[in-house]
Amino acid sequence: MAEKKQKKEDRSAAGYYDLKTDAVDRLVDAKNAPEVSDAEIRKYTNKNQFRLPAWLKIVLVKFWFAGAVCYFFLWGLGIYLHGIDLLVVLAIGLGVLTDLLVNRILRSFETEPGSNNKWMMVTVRKFWSLLLNVIYAGVPLYCVFQTYYAVNMMIGVDPDVSGSQEEAMLGVEPILFGLLYLGFDMLLITVKKTFISIFRDAGAKVSAGGKNTKERQ
Repeated sequence: MAEKKQKKEDRSAAGYYDLKTDAVDRLVDAKNAPEVSDAEIRKYTNKNQFRLPAWLKIVLVKFWFAGAVCYFFLWGLGIYLHGIDLLVVLAIGLGVLTDLLVNRILRSFETEPGSNNKWMMVTVRKFWSLLLNVIYAGVPLYCVFQTYYAVNMMIGVDPDVSGSQEEAMLGVEPILFGLLYLGFDMLLITVKKTFISIFRDAGAKVSAGGKNTKERQ
Protein backbone atom coordinates (compact mmCIF):
# COMPACT_ATOMS: atom_id res chain seq x y z
CA MET A 1 0.00 0.00 0.00
CA ALA A 2 2.80 2.32 0.91
CA GLU A 3 4.58 1.50 -2.35
CA LYS A 4 1.47 2.37 -4.44
CA LYS A 5 1.13 5.68 -2.60
CA GLN A 6 4.81 6.46 -3.19
CA LYS A 7 4.51 5.67 -6.92
CA LYS A 8 1.39 7.89 -7.17
CA GLU A 9 3.23 10.79 -5.56
CA ASP A 10 6.21 10.29 -7.90
CA ARG A 11 3.92 10.38 -10.94
CA SER A 12 2.20 13.55 -9.65
CA ALA A 13 5.53 15.25 -9.09
CA ALA A 14 6.73 14.25 -12.57
CA GLY A 15 3.56 15.64 -14.14
CA TYR A 16 3.91 18.86 -12.16
CA TYR A 17 7.48 19.44 -13.34
CA ASP A 18 6.55 18.52 -16.92
CA LEU A 19 3.83 21.19 -16.81
CA LYS A 20 6.26 23.79 -15.51
CA THR A 21 8.77 22.86 -18.22
CA ASP A 22 6.12 23.38 -20.90
CA ALA A 23 5.31 26.80 -19.46
CA VAL A 24 8.98 27.79 -19.58
CA ASP A 25 9.22 26.61 -23.18
CA ARG A 26 6.20 28.73 -24.13
CA LEU A 27 7.76 31.78 -22.50
CA VAL A 28 10.99 31.23 -24.40
CA ASP A 29 9.13 30.89 -27.70
CA ALA A 30 7.13 34.06 -26.93
CA LYS A 31 10.07 36.23 -28.01
CA ASN A 32 9.17 35.38 -31.58
CA ALA A 33 5.55 36.48 -31.12
CA PRO A 34 4.35 39.58 -33.03
CA GLU A 35 4.64 42.89 -31.19
CA VAL A 36 1.49 44.39 -29.70
CA SER A 37 1.07 48.15 -29.34
CA ASP A 38 0.64 49.79 -25.94
CA ALA A 39 -2.79 51.05 -26.98
CA GLU A 40 -3.91 47.50 -27.76
CA ILE A 41 -2.64 46.27 -24.38
CA ARG A 42 -4.43 49.08 -22.54
CA LYS A 43 -7.64 48.20 -24.36
CA TYR A 44 -7.77 44.90 -22.46
CA THR A 45 -6.00 45.72 -19.19
CA ASN A 46 -8.20 48.78 -18.53
CA LYS A 47 -11.41 47.19 -19.71
CA ASN A 48 -13.15 47.36 -16.33
CA GLN A 49 -11.65 50.66 -15.19
CA PHE A 50 -13.37 54.03 -15.60
CA ARG A 51 -11.05 56.61 -17.08
CA LEU A 52 -11.63 60.16 -18.26
CA PRO A 53 -11.21 60.64 -22.02
CA ALA A 54 -7.81 62.02 -22.96
CA TRP A 55 -9.30 65.17 -24.54
CA LEU A 56 -11.21 65.97 -21.34
CA LYS A 57 -8.09 65.59 -19.19
CA ILE A 58 -6.17 67.87 -21.55
CA VAL A 59 -8.89 70.53 -21.50
CA LEU A 60 -9.08 70.42 -17.71
CA VAL A 61 -5.30 70.76 -17.36
CA LYS A 62 -5.12 73.76 -19.69
CA PHE A 63 -8.13 75.40 -18.05
CA TRP A 64 -6.84 74.80 -14.50
CA PHE A 65 -3.43 76.34 -15.11
CA ALA A 66 -4.94 79.38 -16.83
CA GLY A 67 -7.27 79.87 -13.87
CA ALA A 68 -4.35 79.45 -11.46
CA VAL A 69 -2.44 82.23 -13.23
CA CYS A 70 -5.47 84.49 -12.86
CA TYR A 71 -5.69 83.66 -9.15
CA PHE A 72 -2.03 84.10 -8.25
CA PHE A 73 -0.92 86.76 -10.74
CA LEU A 74 -3.95 88.80 -11.78
CA TRP A 75 -5.56 88.88 -8.35
CA GLY A 76 -2.24 89.04 -6.53
CA LEU A 77 -0.50 91.69 -8.64
CA GLY A 78 -3.50 93.52 -10.13
CA ILE A 79 -3.31 96.08 -7.35
CA TYR A 80 0.26 97.04 -8.21
CA LEU A 81 0.41 96.50 -11.98
CA HIS A 82 -1.85 97.80 -14.73
CA GLY A 83 -2.11 97.83 -18.48
CA ILE A 84 0.83 96.52 -20.49
CA ASP A 85 2.86 95.73 -17.38
CA LEU A 86 0.22 93.35 -16.08
CA LEU A 87 -0.20 91.83 -19.54
CA VAL A 88 3.55 91.11 -19.76
CA VAL A 89 3.69 89.52 -16.31
CA LEU A 90 0.68 87.33 -17.06
CA ALA A 91 2.17 86.31 -20.44
CA ILE A 92 5.43 85.31 -18.74
CA GLY A 93 3.58 83.29 -16.11
CA LEU A 94 1.37 81.52 -18.64
CA GLY A 95 4.24 80.88 -21.06
CA VAL A 96 6.56 79.45 -18.41
CA LEU A 97 3.85 77.20 -16.97
CA THR A 98 2.85 76.03 -20.44
CA ASP A 99 6.41 75.13 -21.40
CA LEU A 100 7.52 73.56 -18.13
CA LEU A 101 4.31 71.95 -16.84
CA VAL A 102 1.29 71.96 -19.13
CA ASN A 103 2.99 70.55 -22.24
CA ARG A 104 4.86 67.97 -20.14
CA ILE A 105 1.59 66.81 -18.59
CA LEU A 106 -0.05 66.64 -22.01
CA ARG A 107 2.82 64.48 -23.28
CA SER A 108 2.36 62.15 -20.31
CA PHE A 109 -1.17 61.44 -21.60
CA GLU A 110 0.11 60.36 -25.01
CA THR A 111 -0.62 56.85 -26.22
CA GLU A 112 1.97 57.33 -28.98
CA PRO A 113 4.85 59.85 -29.17
CA GLY A 114 3.61 63.15 -30.57
CA SER A 115 -0.09 62.22 -30.53
CA ASN A 116 -0.96 65.23 -28.33
CA ASN A 117 0.99 67.79 -30.35
CA LYS A 118 -2.35 68.81 -31.87
CA TRP A 119 -3.24 70.35 -28.49
CA MET A 120 -0.12 72.54 -28.36
CA MET A 121 0.85 75.69 -30.22
CA VAL A 122 4.60 75.19 -29.64
CA THR A 123 5.43 71.51 -30.13
CA VAL A 124 9.24 71.69 -30.17
CA ARG A 125 11.16 70.71 -27.04
CA LYS A 126 14.19 73.00 -27.11
CA PHE A 127 15.60 75.52 -24.68
CA TRP A 128 14.15 78.35 -26.80
CA SER A 129 10.62 76.89 -26.75
CA LEU A 130 10.18 78.71 -23.42
CA LEU A 131 10.55 82.07 -25.19
CA LEU A 132 8.13 81.02 -27.94
CA ASN A 133 5.52 79.99 -25.37
CA VAL A 134 5.85 83.30 -23.52
CA ILE A 135 5.41 85.26 -26.76
CA TYR A 136 2.48 83.14 -27.84
CA ALA A 137 0.76 83.39 -24.42
CA GLY A 138 0.45 87.11 -24.96
CA VAL A 139 -1.83 86.59 -27.98
CA PRO A 140 -4.75 84.70 -26.37
CA LEU A 141 -4.19 86.78 -23.23
CA TYR A 142 -4.65 89.98 -25.23
CA CYS A 143 -7.85 88.51 -26.70
CA VAL A 144 -9.11 87.78 -23.18
CA PHE A 145 -8.37 91.35 -22.09
CA GLN A 146 -10.19 92.71 -25.13
CA THR A 147 -13.18 90.46 -24.44
CA TYR A 148 -13.49 91.82 -20.92
CA TYR A 149 -13.07 95.33 -22.31
CA ALA A 150 -15.83 94.81 -24.89
CA VAL A 151 -18.20 93.31 -22.32
CA ASN A 152 -17.63 96.21 -19.94
CA MET A 153 -18.22 98.72 -22.72
CA MET A 154 -21.47 96.98 -23.70
CA ILE A 155 -22.79 97.11 -20.14
CA GLY A 156 -21.82 100.77 -19.82
CA VAL A 157 -18.56 100.61 -17.85
CA ASP A 158 -16.02 102.96 -19.42
CA PRO A 159 -12.40 102.06 -18.53
CA ASP A 160 -11.27 105.58 -19.42
CA VAL A 161 -13.43 106.94 -16.62
CA SER A 162 -12.45 104.35 -14.01
CA GLY A 163 -8.76 104.87 -14.64
CA SER A 164 -7.61 101.56 -16.08
CA GLN A 165 -8.95 98.65 -18.05
CA GLU A 166 -8.30 96.13 -15.27
CA GLU A 167 -10.21 98.14 -12.66
CA ALA A 168 -13.20 98.42 -15.00
CA MET A 169 -13.37 94.66 -15.66
CA LEU A 170 -16.46 92.97 -14.25
CA GLY A 171 -16.43 89.34 -13.28
CA VAL A 172 -12.70 88.82 -13.54
CA GLU A 173 -12.19 85.57 -11.65
CA PRO A 174 -10.26 82.35 -12.28
CA ILE A 175 -13.11 80.26 -13.74
CA LEU A 176 -14.26 82.72 -16.41
CA PHE A 177 -10.69 83.80 -17.12
CA GLY A 178 -9.61 80.16 -17.52
CA LEU A 179 -12.51 79.39 -19.86
CA LEU A 180 -11.84 82.45 -22.02
CA TYR A 181 -8.11 81.75 -22.24
CA LEU A 182 -8.78 78.09 -23.06
CA GLY A 183 -11.26 79.09 -25.76
CA PHE A 184 -8.91 81.52 -27.51
CA ASP A 185 -5.98 79.11 -27.11
CA MET A 186 -7.88 76.27 -28.82
CA LEU A 187 -9.13 78.64 -31.52
CA LEU A 188 -5.61 79.77 -32.37
CA ILE A 189 -4.31 76.19 -32.36
CA THR A 190 -7.13 75.21 -34.74
CA VAL A 191 -6.17 78.08 -37.06
CA LYS A 192 -2.56 76.90 -36.99
CA LYS A 193 -3.53 73.33 -37.85
CA THR A 194 -5.77 74.57 -40.66
CA PHE A 195 -2.96 76.58 -42.25
CA ILE A 196 -0.53 73.67 -41.89
CA SER A 197 -3.05 71.35 -43.56
CA ILE A 198 -3.55 73.82 -46.42
CA PHE A 199 0.20 74.17 -47.03
CA ARG A 200 0.71 70.40 -46.89
CA ASP A 201 -2.08 69.80 -49.38
CA ALA A 202 -0.66 72.48 -51.67
CA GLY A 203 2.82 70.96 -51.41
CA ALA A 204 1.45 67.49 -52.15
CA LYS A 205 -0.35 68.79 -55.25
CA VAL A 206 2.80 70.55 -56.48
CA SER A 207 4.85 67.38 -55.95
CA ALA A 208 2.24 65.28 -57.72
CA GLY A 209 2.16 67.76 -60.61
CA GLY A 210 5.95 67.65 -60.93
CA LYS A 211 5.95 63.83 -61.04
CA ASN A 212 3.25 63.76 -63.71
CA THR A 213 5.23 66.26 -65.83
CA LYS A 214 8.36 64.12 -65.59
CA GLU A 215 6.44 60.99 -66.52
CA ARG A 216 5.01 62.69 -69.60
CA GLN A 217 8.48 63.81 -70.68
